[in-house]
This record gives sequence, C-alpha cells and structure tokens, in this order.
Amino acid sequence: MTINIDSELKEKLPALVLGGIIVEVNVTESDELQKVLAGEILKLEKHHTAESIRELPTVKANKNAYRALGKDPNRYRVAAEALLRRVANGKGLYHINNVVDILNLISVKTGYSICGYDYDTIVGDVVMGIGRQDEPYQGIGRGDVNIERLPVFRDEQGAFGNPTSDSMRTMVTCNTKRFLMLIIGFDGQEPLNSALSETVHLLQLHAQGNELERFFVQ
Repeated sequence: MTINIDSELKEKLPALVLGGIIVEVNVTESDELQKVLAGEILKLEKHHTAESIRELPTVKANKNAYRALGKDPNRYRVAAEALLRRVANGKGLYHINNVVDILNLISVKTGYSICGYDYDTIVGDVVMGIGRQDEPYQGIGRGDVNIERLPVFRDEQGAFGNPTSDSMRTMVTCNTKRFLMLIIGFDGQEPLNSALSETVHLLQLHAQGNELERFFVQ
C-alpha cells in the first residue's frame, strides 16, 4: 500500500503533513486502560473550556483547513474538537474498544485530527483528496455523511475516511489484526512523531501492540 496526497488538496493546504503507523494489535476491553483514561480525562476536563479548545493551535489549523476547502468547520466539526468539547462538558469519552479508546485519548491530549482504520479492509493504494458532490459515504453511527469539500481518504473502492467521521467499511472491530492510524497535521513531522510514539507505547501496554511501520507523507 502507498499513501499519497492529491495535488489539488496539497495546493489548497500546502502545510499538510500526514504521520502514520501500522501496528499489529489485539482488540479487546481493558480495565487497566479505563483507569488510565479516567485519570487523563479528569485532568483535561479541569483544564479546558470551549474557548481554550478553539484556541488550540492544532484545532485552529484544522478549522482553517476546512474553511480553505469551503466547508463550515462549526457545522462539520473535526472529531478532535468534538471530543474535546465533550470532555470539557464533563461527558468523558465514548468507550469503544482498547484501540479506538487509545486513538481518542491521543486526539484529545494533542488536539490533532486522527483517523484509525482496520488496515486489512483497505483495498489497494490510498490517496487523500477532496470530497466530491454526492460521493457515497457511510459514517460510523451517522449514516450517510455529506463529504463534499471535506478532506477524504480513498482506496480502490472509494472514500473510507475523513477527519469528521470514519466509515463503517474500514472501522476497527474485534476482528482487526492490523491497525492503521493517520494523524493530520500542519506543523511539521516532529510533533506528529511524538504523538505516534505515545500511541505506540499505549498500544504496547494495552493492546499487545507491535509496530510494523511508521511513515510521513507531505
């Protein structure tokens, strides 16, 4: 598999950088992880307000990216901002499984827009581009999602991911053996690499994680 950024998207978002990992995982529930999550979320809940979330550089960069593509970032929030607002309101995070829970934790700690997929459900090479009018997309728990002018990941079967909602087709389940995580950034590789390293560490502790590959695309 190769992962590339479409030239039209890169022209509109020249600072765009992707950081990614492919990790062997064991998807399950983890009581120990839930304790870690509870402690981290409590700290974030005390620290953040709606205003502080809006001012996070990573959140502002993603909102500006949506605007550059012609999408209203307040109507179509990136998942990181939506999760942070949920935490700030005392609602915590959704508990899905150990792998997705770790992804969401890294997202709220960093403010980065992070996408996670079952690697083995992706068909062929991947290109990150711009959503088209009436392009079909089934979001997890959302049904049909209007992805026109959103940044989207596509494989040979079509769109399967975007920063607002991942898709049913490539979602992480109990059958997932290889996990692909992609972080969308606009501030170079080093901050992305730090977030990837923390993710791998947590996956090793709580999902028997084994890092197979790490890469950057720009």
